Amino acid sequence: MKLKKENILIVDDDINILELLQRHLKSWSFHTYKAVSVKEAVQILRDTNIDLLITDLKMPEIDGSELIKFVSEHYPKLPKLVVTGYPSVQDSLAAIKSGVVDYLTKPFTKQELENAIEKTLGNKNEITNVSESSVAANGTNYGEIIGGSEKINNVIQIIERVKNNKATIFIKGESGTGKELVARAIHYQGKFSRAPFIAVNCGGIPENLLESELFGYTKGAFTGADKNRDGFFQAANGGTIFLDEIGNASTAVQSRLLRVLQEKEVLKVGSQKPEKLDVRIIAATNSDLKEMINKGTFREDLYYRLTVVEIEVAPLRNRKDDIPLLVEKFLFKYGVEFKDRFVKITPEASAVLQRYDWPGNIRELENVIQRSVIMCDKVVDVSHLPDALKFTIDFPKEELLPLKEIEKKYIQKVLNATNNNKTKAAEILGIDRKTIRLKLSD
Repeated sequence: MKLKKENILIVDDDINILELLQRHLKSWSFHTYKAVSVKEAVQILRDTNIDLLITDLKMPEIDGSELIKFVSEHYPKLPKLVVTGYPSVQDSLAAIKSGVVDYLTKPFTKQELENAIEKTLGNKNEITNVSESSVAANGTNYGEIIGGSEKINNVIQIIERVKNNKATIFIKGESGTGKELVARAIHYQGKFSRAPFIAVNCGGIPENLLESELFGYTKGAFTGADKNRDGFFQAANGGTIFLDEIGNASTAVQSRLLRVLQEKEVLKVGSQKPEKLDVRIIAATNSDLKEMINKGTFREDLYYRLTVVEIEVAPLRNRKDDIPLLVEKFLFKYGVEFKDRFVKITPEASAVLQRYDWPGNIRELENVIQRSVIMCDKVVDVSHLPDALKFTIDFPKEELLPLKEIEKKYIQKVLNATNNNKTKAAEILGIDRKTIRLKLSD
């Protein structure tokens, strides 16, 4: 073996195995770090540059397989070697799937260990299981809506029913699910597509300005109103107005909006003369309007006027089948924008994206892909994804104990690991046999 001075982390709850591995590794001029638990191993990985991980699988509290999953996603280029006394086909397959290069069964010879380390370090610069093939795109494109899941198909079916009439439509769904895309599809896929489409974010306009911005105003209606001005409703005449975050509308705006829905006319602020309008209203919110009605902050009669047709846009966690299609769209979009080419993604990175629950929905997914494209060269892999998406280990909460109890527990742990050899334990602990006896008897 060519002697190098790589940093090798050994993880095993058996002190004897740790010392054996350390002796062999030192004889080959490697620098070693030891951990008796997964928690210690994770702390070392975060603070130290490690070139190779050697770990047992069967360990108390947190299993070594959890450590392998953690390393595979947070340190994807770190080679991994498993050393275990409890071999099984299932464990072997799981380890190999997580990128483990070799798998040693205890007991093993020094030569077997040397061969395994040489093989594992030899694979250090190779990317395992990488395919530059992009994700499959077997789905539906409907306007700007992308997806092939049942929930998206249900939305598209409703759009097909309403796109050619001007029934009032209410779209509900969490923030970032694509409610405006649904509204645009209703407008642009139907026969009124040549008419105006006006999108208004009711939450983005100050409450004292929303009324005049929506309905317009006359000269002298308020300070600064030096001329007559049309509002968003007049601009949308003949077409569609999309009122996003309608739950933020004040009671005054709600009253005026009810008049528009009932009478098909709008009254400018400061005017006594109504204007007839032919406009389709699509409203949307991520708020619970029924709860707002119970609290008296949203008009019940307006709610029923708005919800002639309801469309619910499912959160991304409930339609994960659509994630590969969305990923491909964003890879193309930002690959062309930032790299002047189409960027691809590895199957491992794609699997991480599909496992995550996406509380920020499509908007969060788009942001992640945008960042990953910027950080990669040609292919997005796990290392380019944010840590928040990757596998995490839930360590059990440690019980807060008196220092004497902690000492006693650790001494007992070392004794167990040395088969109750007090001389060996005293050497490891750096105390004498008498002190061990005293501390255990306290």
